[in-house]
Amino acid sequence: MPKSYSALLVAILSAGGWYFSKNPGKLTEFLASLKQAQTGATQNAPGGYLPQNTGYQPFPTQQAPAPTQANYSGQPITPRPAPPTPMSGGPAIRIATFNIQIFGDDKASKPYVMATLGSIVQNFHLVAIQEIRTKDPYFIDKFLSTYVNNTGRKYDKVVGPRLGRSVSKEQYAFIYDTAAIEVNPESIFTVNDPDDLLQREPLIAQFRVRGPPPEQAFTFELINIHTEPDDTKNELNALAKVYQAVRRASNGEDDIILLGDLNVDDRHLGDLGKIDGIMPIVQHKFTNTRQNAQFDNIIIHRPSTTEFTGKFDVFNFAQAYHLTPEQALLVSDHFPVWAEFNAYESMTPGRVAARDNTGVRQQ
Repeated sequence: MPKSYSALLVAILSAGGWYFSKNPGKLTEFLASLKQAQTGATQNAPGGYLPQNTGYQPFPTQQAPAPTQANYSGQPITPRPAPPTPMSGGPAIRIATFNIQIFGDDKASKPYVMATLGSIVQNFHLVAIQEIRTKDPYFIDKFLSTYVNNTGRKYDKVVGPRLGRSVSKEQYAFIYDTAAIEVNPESIFTVNDPDDLLQREPLIAQFRVRGPPPEQAFTFELINIHTEPDDTKNELNALAKVYQAVRRASNGEDDIILLGDLNVDDRHLGDLGKIDGIMPIVQHKFTNTRQNAQFDNIIIHRPSTTEFTGKFDVFNFAQAYHLTPEQALLVSDHFPVWAEFNAYESMTPGRVAARDNTGVRQQ
């Protein structure tokens, strides 16, 4: 490929400069180039995380939400609660990725579609969303307040900038249940891509599970991506560099999870799939609404992310809500895919992964 990966690698590593506050000698290796994404955060808590009121809250017991008033041709849509997560090693969280096809003003004009989307989000503790297409800066806030937080739970968001080479820009977002997950606001950045190798540069953020003692809680870093369908080979090769660079820049965080709409199946991941230890969690399953292709996945480094419980699936909302194929396509042409992770670092309560601290260092 005529474009060099070297500039991309330098720019990505520079975006992670906040990690090197304890290692100032390494800063000179990188350029300070990152674009800060916005969150709803207003203050920092110990360790750089956001508080939920004050202190750390106990891991929540999920309650079934009240029915949402929405229907397709008279069929009521009833939200499903987040699946129960007790395990032998303790509580767990479910992380999902969901390409909400052309998630913007047209969908917002259909309350029954938006209510279904809100119900889908309520099944998970954290959802990485792709293909937000709107100029409304409060679009996700309104989605949360009207359709996600209408049952008493409190989800918040991390939203990236509008990206893309054409006039049809897209945004990434992370939507997370604040009773179960907290974000480090200093960790959020959009990868800088001076060689323009990626149509939509990934949004990156680090999170920690609430409930376990902070020094024992599972921390992880997410790379949210939507590849260009016409350039998947080049973009997946570039994503290999992104993944390795973010991992090296993480200053001890070993759980780097790449997730999103890759526009390929688990057997065609290019250089990304050749990284030693890399494992696509979703294998041999269709992820699109028509159930004839696999596009979406959650990629982990299996030797490091032992917190993965082995549980994953494609959330078929057409079956869950008894929708016809035509009704389901009004929601999205993708189904969400999810994976479950233990709430404690290294699977066992009281056993902390070998690293310097709980995963975040302040400047």
